Amino acid sequence: MDWTSIIRTVAPWIGTALGGPLGGMAVEAAASALGLGDKTVDAVKQALSGATPEQMLALKTADQAFALQMQALGFKQITDLEAIAAGDRKDARGMQITTRSLMPAVLSTIITIGFLGLLTGMMTGTLKAEDNQAMLIMLGALGVAFGQVTNYWLGSTSESGRKTEMLAAADPIKP
Repeated sequence: MDWTSIIRTVAPWIGTALGGPLGGMAVEAAASALGLGDKTVDAVKQALSGATPEQMLALKTADQAFALQMQALGFKQITDLEAIAAGDRKDARGMQITTRSLMPAVLSTIITIGFLGLLTGMMTGTLKAEDNQAMLIMLGALGVAFGQVTNYWLGSTSESGRKTEMLAAADPIKP
């Protein structure tokens, strides 16, 4: 099971906030609940792979506190957090449709070349990663970015963008 699915099941408020602009707060809440000094996505992901029942209970308790904190900020339901994340993605898609910027393609190309180049160097033995912690961190970051690039161009983001364009070009339905 994917680590985000675990969080969404055990701690729905924290899990929902992970995908939006409040993701940093959600990661910090999850990391604190799991007793981690390193409050990063990678640390939470690793901790969840071997989480004890006590840690899962602490995560559930942290979710209840996080829910109260979010409600105090004006988010009455989990759907309010989902709407923020969806709006954030919609704004990004709208900007791309309007501007037709080349930047996503350029960044996607750089990330892909960097990721595949690093993998090739490691597999051929040109780059020795086992002694180089910085290279391993870079590989992990590029791996995550490559997944996002793939999702942007081939996943639901690309399909949603096309759907949005089609809806924008369609004639409105008259009642």
